[in-house]
Amino acid sequence: MESGLLAGKGQTGMLKEFKEFALKGNVVDLAIGVIIGAAFGKIVDSMVGDVFMPLISAVIGNVDFSNLYLVLKGTAAQGAGLADAKKTAVVLGWGNFLTVVINFVIIAWVLFMVVKGMNNLKKKEEEAPAAPAEPPAQEKLLMEIRDLLKK
Repeated sequence: MESGLLAGKGQTGMLKEFKEFALKGNVVDLAIGVIIGAAFGKIVDSMVGDVFMPLISAVIGNVDFSNLYLVLKGTAAQGAGLADAKKTAVVLGWGNFLTVVINFVIIAWVLFMVVKGMNNLKKKEEEAPAAPAEPPAQEKLLMEIRDLLKK
C-alpha cells in the first residue's frame, strides 16, 4: 500500500484528507468529550480532596490521608511524607491507594446517576404519545372526494 506522497497525491491532497478526517463530527465530539472529561476529573478531585477526605480524616483523626503508609523494608524518618519515605525505604502507600479508590467510587456513582437520568428522560420521551401523523396530500384529496360523493 503506497502512502499519499508516493502515490502522487502530494502534500495538498494529504492535507485535504487530514482536514476532512479531523473535522468530521465524531472526531470533534470526541475531543469535546475528552476536554469535558478532564474538567470533570478536576471537579471530582476537588470534591474528594476538599470535601470527603477531610470528613473521613476527621473520623480517623489524620488530616493528610494520602501520606499514610506502612514501611515494609528499610527505615523512614518519623513523620516523613510518602514521597520522602519512598526515597529511603520500601513502603506500602495505602492512604494514597484509598484516596484513588474513593475517587473511583465517586466518579462511578456520579456517572451512574447521569446515565440513570438520561435513561429516565428517554423513557419519558418514549412514553409521551406522539401526535397523530397527518395523512399525505393524496389521501386527504381522496377523503374529500369520498365525503363529496357521500353527499
